[in-house]
Amino acid sequence: MKPVKLSFAVALVLAAMPLVSLAQDAVAEEEEESPISWSLAVASDYVFRGVSQTDEKPAAQAGITYSFPMGIYVGAWASNVDFGEGGPDVEVDGYVGFNTDLSDQWNLDVSAVRYAYFKQSDDYGDIDYNEYIAKVAYAATDTVSVTGLIAYANDYGNSGAEEFYYNLGTSFEVGDGYSLNVGTGYTSIEADGGGRADYFDGAVSVSRDFGPVNANLGYYDTFGSDADLLKDEGDIYDGRVALLLTIAQ
Repeated sequence: MKPVKLSFAVALVLAAMPLVSLAQDAVAEEEEESPISWSLAVASDYVFRGVSQTDEKPAAQAGITYSFPMGIYVGAWASNVDFGEGGPDVEVDGYVGFNTDLSDQWNLDVSAVRYAYFKQSDDYGDIDYNEYIAKVAYAATDTVSVTGLIAYANDYGNSGAEEFYYNLGTSFEVGDGYSLNVGTGYTSIEADGGGRADYFDGAVSVSRDFGPVNANLGYYDTFGSDADLLKDEGDIYDGRVALLLTIAQ
């Protein structure tokens, strides 16, 4: 993930992970499903929490997950990245989690992810780290869902800083197979020695399936006082439109 340049000169890292969506039990006769799921995607810009991870360039992404009957799952997800001169070219996320339906409307997902980066120069340093995530999804109706997420890293970007991330989002069908997705998040990073950064991110997107391909076209941005400072550091923090095309099984 692109290091966040803070005024107190601490480099912290943004990260991304695949999240398990709200389980659906809509079929009358349940068919046996494969425990392996996968996804392949191309993006005009790899955007995470409002910030470009590819320096505003396209990305190719792939993921695979193995789910056990008791709700435990393990998997990996990968993408190209571009954090500037000397930075890594590849991100690989390994994760393990537990997903369960609490009721017909509520779903809980908890996971731990290891963000690892490859092909950086020796001078760039090691920015691998762990993040722990809890996600609750509520299916208000057959066409409307709400999701809340909390993430925590005790050594964010291998910098010694603590990071909390909160996100609230909703998705609802608007007709003809289209869905409107709206979300906002809040990042709070506190470095050793008292340095701190807080900012918000927002996203609005429209998605639809076209045969086996899901298309998602969205607008993403960061805002708040620290976000304004970050935007002075580079265009990757500015508002942007990005298209994501995904095939998943």
